[in-house]
Amino acid sequence: MEDLESLIITRRLRVPLGGEPATGPGWGETAARQLDAALLSVGFTCSPRLLERLSRLPGPAVVDLGVRVLSAVRRLAGDHVEHNAYFIDFPANVPDTPEFWAGLMRRALVVPEHLPPSPVLNLLELPGYGRYQHSYADLVAAHAELVPLAGDRVTVLEAGGTLAEEARDLYLSLAGAETPLAAEDLAALRALAAVCDAEPERIPVRENRAIVNEARLAAGRPLLVDTVTDVLRLACACSGGDVTLAAPTRFRSFRRAERRALLAALDAVATPAKLGDVPRHREPWKRLGERLHPHEHPRYPGAAAVFAVARGERRAQSLDARVEEALAARRTADAVALLENAPGALLRRLDHLLRLGDPRAVLDAAEGAAARASGRVLLSLSEHLRNRLAPEAGRVFTNRYGRAWAGPDTRPPLEEDVVARAAEILDAEIARRLPDPGRLVVDPAALDVALPLSGKAVAPGLGMLPRGSLSEVDGELLRFFVHWRQARRRTDYDLSALMLDASYGSPEHVSWTNNRTGFATYSGDLTEAPEGASEFVDIRLAAATRPIVIPQVHVYAGEPFDEAAEAFFGYMTRDAAQEGRPFEPRTVRAKSDLRGSGRVALPLVFLRGEDGRWRAKWLHLYLKGHPGFNRVEGNRVTASLLVRSIVERDYLRVRDLVRLLEPKATAAGRTTYIGLDVPAGLPDGARIFTPATLHELIPA
Repeated sequence: MEDLESLIITRRLRVPLGGEPATGPGWGETAARQLDAALLSVGFTCSPRLLERLSRLPGPAVVDLGVRVLSAVRRLAGDHVEHNAYFIDFPANVPDTPEFWAGLMRRALVVPEHLPPSPVLNLLELPGYGRYQHSYADLVAAHAELVPLAGDRVTVLEAGGTLAEEARDLYLSLAGAETPLAAEDLAALRALAAVCDAEPERIPVRENRAIVNEARLAAGRPLLVDTVTDVLRLACACSGGDVTLAAPTRFRSFRRAERRALLAALDAVATPAKLGDVPRHREPWKRLGERLHPHEHPRYPGAAAVFAVARGERRAQSLDARVEEALAARRTADAVALLENAPGALLRRLDHLLRLGDPRAVLDAAEGAAARASGRVLLSLSEHLRNRLAPEAGRVFTNRYGRAWAGPDTRPPLEEDVVARAAEILDAEIARRLPDPGRLVVDPAALDVALPLSGKAVAPGLGMLPRGSLSEVDGELLRFFVHWRQARRRTDYDLSALMLDASYGSPEHVSWTNNRTGFATYSGDLTEAPEGASEFVDIRLAAATRPIVIPQVHVYAGEPFDEAAEAFFGYMTRDAAQEGRPFEPRTVRAKSDLRGSGRVALPLVFLRGEDGRWRAKWLHLYLKGHPGFNRVEGNRVTASLLVRSIVERDYLRVRDLVRLLEPKATAAGRTTYIGLDVPAGLPDGARIFTPATLHELIPA
């Protein structure tokens, strides 16, 4: 249950309480204040309500809870490890790159036995390179204490209900999400489903449904399936496989009761129309059939038909195949007629249909489909259309793992009046579905947060925002960091930064091949991490001669991000007078894990606007890269094109939903608050949307 408690704290910033005996003022109050002081040292604090409730608990209970809370938030901020730096005085006294390499060569020549045995000199094998030359205690002693300032991050922890209540709320939020979840959230949903017996009103995302069905199957409860693919996803979930069906699953052996339940569910939904979904996943179905033994259960003929289609013994054509046939024959009206039975599919193809057929007829069909499609599809199409009146700098394609690639925009433009009518249809339907907010209160800082139309690419963490979001960057110094720890083999990650001018040209970089520029400093290269390693890049914002700064993390050698024992990225801001160690948790503005199969990570980009202010725009992208030896110099063109495409794209943001909500708002009634943090003084019963719960704002 301790892991569940940590999950609640880190995802919701709420401390589960309840059930403990109250003792009144005394040692509990002292322990609560001591906990609050300890939390402040890492950039967190107790809300007045949390402090008051902790003060009424017995002292030992507060101490025990405080240890768990402090551990959870330190991990959330990245302070659970010791962040050493290669150069002990970083960012001071970092040598120029030629000076640094010359010094290593001199040391090797003074002690010839330290030279590598290979006849070919490898600079990376020089003695003293790539490994810490001092302890973490030495680094701490070399740096002055951080000077606390009012601008330091202070994240407020709220008082929660009982652990069971908080787990139930998080479970219902994740299970009922209108948008696909990140892999970490799917894992959290699985843990919560195993202990929560609450019934979500609806589970619109198929992957979430598979996780919930896994728990229902284990408990012997009825399954929630309405397509044959739901059963396939469930079998993958039970086998520890990929419920997204993107990667192959090795199915386990199922117990007889499980086989009967899966076959019965399959038989109930295997209508002729739905058998067309089987060929899309033909091979997984054939492998699953070997485990379920449908021939032993003749009372489930529908299930047997599914496996007959998979084996090619029976023909079943999918809707997509029939639509493609119609489009290939230039029978656009027939294709539209077919798609009217699948409103989401029609809207996803709307751009293509508008270019092929009669726009008026296509838009009439789209208006009918809009009333039956999901809110996420409506919002995604709305965002797509607002970027169609002018060619994009480059079309960015991203998969479910954040892997990205770009290509030229070769699509013919759409007529402005066609786009305008489509936008009116979508706005009207989205506004109709949005709830009445009552008294609407919006934090201006949240207006430029992009709507989370998919959470797959965003690893949960501290201060994380959806791709395309803009957030202010305050402070004189910007410092981003990476920390990793290898699992089985030597692993070398390299933190770098690519700096560009306003036209995305005049490249300059800082990395292990160039320790310093006029305004950026690299902390030094570490080439292995058996106990963990950290690298930093320091940017003096006022001195920056380039308005675009793109942090990058490269897998130079060893384990990719999703195989390392630990890997995370983040950034800090501070004033020059604060000094402090290279890593100070109270100055961390954002931090999250690195993952994905790509070997180059582009978490975000820092941009200086025409007003001189710096902002971060979130990317959450991974490049395929090379199997080894990735460097910032090698992906400059690709990274520049991808970043430019994201920066110049007009994302659907919170301000767009607020525009539709404001006409429904009233001066009285229940309060709806949208912001980056939860402020004090909100009335009881207020509905609150922060980045952690912003997906709940997506209409059904």
